[in-house]
Amino acid sequence: MKLGLQHLLQTEKRGIRDDEERLLSALPEAGDDESSLRPQRLTDYIGQTQLKENLKVFIQAALQRNETLDHVLLYGPPGLGKTTLAYILANEMGGKVRTASGPSIERSGDLAAILSTLEPGDVLFIDEIHRLPKMVEEVLYPAMEDFCIDIVVGKDSGVRSIRLDLPPFTLVGATTRAGDLTAPLRDRFGIVNKLEYYDEDQLSQIVSRTSRVLNVAAAPEAVREIAKRSRGTPRIANRLLRRVRDFAQVLNDGVISLDVAQTALDRLRVDSLGLDDVDIRYLRGIIERFRGGPVGLEALASSISEEPMTLEDVYEPYLIQIGFINRTPRGRVATPKAYEHLKIAYHDQLFDL
Repeated sequence: MKLGLQHLLQTEKRGIRDDEERLLSALPEAGDDESSLRPQRLTDYIGQTQLKENLKVFIQAALQRNETLDHVLLYGPPGLGKTTLAYILANEMGGKVRTASGPSIERSGDLAAILSTLEPGDVLFIDEIHRLPKMVEEVLYPAMEDFCIDIVVGKDSGVRSIRLDLPPFTLVGATTRAGDLTAPLRDRFGIVNKLEYYDEDQLSQIVSRTSRVLNVAAAPEAVREIAKRSRGTPRIANRLLRRVRDFAQVLNDGVISLDVAQTALDRLRVDSLGLDDVDIRYLRGIIERFRGGPVGLEALASSISEEPMTLEDVYEPYLIQIGFINRTPRGRVATPKAYEHLKIAYHDQLFDL
């Protein structure tokens, strides 16, 4: 059992490492320096309008009752602003943020140590909460419901349980795989929200704001071009802006014009819809090797030398969003839009197997 679990974790980590090599990866990277770009208040947060308006109501109601905000679960693809929202919630409630990652909390004692440092009104942010070990999750239940934890101390006949009271706090959980959360944990969150991909106008606002923070001159058409190729993800938009800024600094005295933006993005091999080489290989794999599908995820991953988990979590959500693939009970199927984008002739009978 342990060997199987270790293999699964190694596979998942390997898939994440492979994805970090992509410019269009929505996973955070060391050079991103997102802390300086994050808005501090809900009024400065761009996009996710309905979620934002609902949170304003919940926060205002909690402050008027002099209570802590109910526990919040945020789920959706990486790079959409789950961590940013956790920091904003802490700022709005007047507390501090304590951050942790699900896989890093290996023992219940680790969680107890984190919880014991909290002060009233603080926000505990746990990223990738679906990867919490089962034993740790059991300790989290009474902490969420009754603000207390039970710790077992001693050995053999001297074993006893000690209950530690905790200050009222808000747990903000973030996950890219909401379906992997256990039902007992999911049910203990009072506020559950899904983050959606951003549209072009919202991404343009984000790129404009980032260019001002970075003190970079960018033409409105260039901002729109970067937003159009950002896969609906703010993290990718900010990363592309940094790379385009490098080209502008060398080629155009630091000014990002439309020509510079298009040249830079073309040289970075990011096409007009934000697809890179991996996305193209994925689509061509379905169309050319499997006659358009349906094809199973494992077979497709093997054919293009990628990890199945990486394909499912990183590549597929955006391709489904723009209507290039469908997930069916029999496997993945390429749509006519994918054929058109790749300039490949589409035949209806292609799927009749």
